[in-house]
Amino acid sequence: MNNSVADHDTGISLVEQVYRKIKNSILSNEYSPGYQALEPEIAKDLGVSRTPVREALIRLEAEKLIELIPRRGMRVLPLLPTDIIEINNVLTGLELTAVEALASRKPSKDVLQPMLSALDEMDAAIVEGNLSVWADADETFHRLLVALSGNRRLAGLLDTVRAQVSRARKITLKLRNNLRNSNVAHRALYEQLLAGDVEEAKAVHYAHRKNVTEEITKILETYQFPHL
Repeated sequence: MNNSVADHDTGISLVEQVYRKIKNSILSNEYSPGYQALEPEIAKDLGVSRTPVREALIRLEAEKLIELIPRRGMRVLPLLPTDIIEINNVLTGLELTAVEALASRKPSKDVLQPMLSALDEMDAAIVEGNLSVWADADETFHRLLVALSGNRRLAGLLDTVRAQVSRARKITLKLRNNLRNSNVAHRALYEQLLAGDVEEAKAVHYAHRKNVTEEITKILETYQFPHL
């Protein structure tokens, strides 16, 4: 496979291109947990110099996706079960902030229409038994929740945290019992956002996030994953 990013989009810096390429390789498990590589190897594979690779790796280390080891390059960090629970707790707190901000704006139905469309896709995916489509629509719903809150810094934080748990989510999602419950909870949140009821919207979403975290905790305890 040709991974070269040498002929990059002139609208995006080379560092950004390299960063996105390496990050995607990590999140897709092309670079699996524990994978190690030296800067020159990565640079050769991507068809670039070491400088953009080094800058991209520094960003990825700050996002807790890799660690940089002197004279040994980078290592993709595995996620321990305790890491996954911690990250889910952080996600809960950040998303509740987004819920409060969005509900406080008393958004119109037109503003929330993209979220409703994502919900409809999630329902259709359940009927069709298509987990991949469901996961994409669910991701869209959560991203819209934050984007429509109007807090750009919060959006940036959530992107970073969600990326940390992305690999594990692909595994735990297949082991969850009833995704239909998530659809019901998401639609209840939508209704409270549309009503502009801040406290009820927060209560609905907190209950959902708590249930998801408890379900993932049980999965991790049952299957005893050493890491993900």
